[in-house]
Amino acid sequence: MEDEVDRLVAAWRRERPDLDVEPLEVLSRVSRLARHLDRARRLAFSEHGLEPWEFDVLTSLRRAGAPYQLSPGQLLTQTLVTSGTMTNRIDRLAKKGLVERLPDPSDRRGVLVRLTGDGRDRADESLAGLLEQERALLAELSRAQRSELAALLRQLTAPFDNLPG
Repeated sequence: MEDEVDRLVAAWRRERPDLDVEPLEVLSRVSRLARHLDRARRLAFSEHGLEPWEFDVLTSLRRAGAPYQLSPGQLLTQTLVTSGTMTNRIDRLAKKGLVERLPDPSDRRGVLVRLTGDGRDRADESLAGLLEQERALLAELSRAQRSELAALLRQLTAPFDNLPG
């Protein structure tokens, strides 16, 4: 079965036979798949009234386990945004009643961000919707193929995820 990347690679091989365009066969497919995944994620989140960034913050808190709270600094580490952006996000989620700010008992100047009951429900429901969308994207692969693909992608991404700083 031919795809758009096959056509793109064939065109480059015809036009630039002097270049090894083999990396395009993998990374152009990863890029195209990322766009499809982004669309599927936006759909899953919108069905539950969330933006992708809201899902990221809510699920970071949800994964923390009971009592589903983290410091803003811990949220920064997990979501890779600036402190100003995180403050804005927490404010917006608090206005929607999905999180609340609490004083940090171990630091009088600090705060903790805690998931509300509604925030937990939205995180759980949107995760279930996301997994449904992602299963559909992977439907053409067997369980063994999915495991193999996950291992290969881990091999590519782990060096980036483990850079110092």
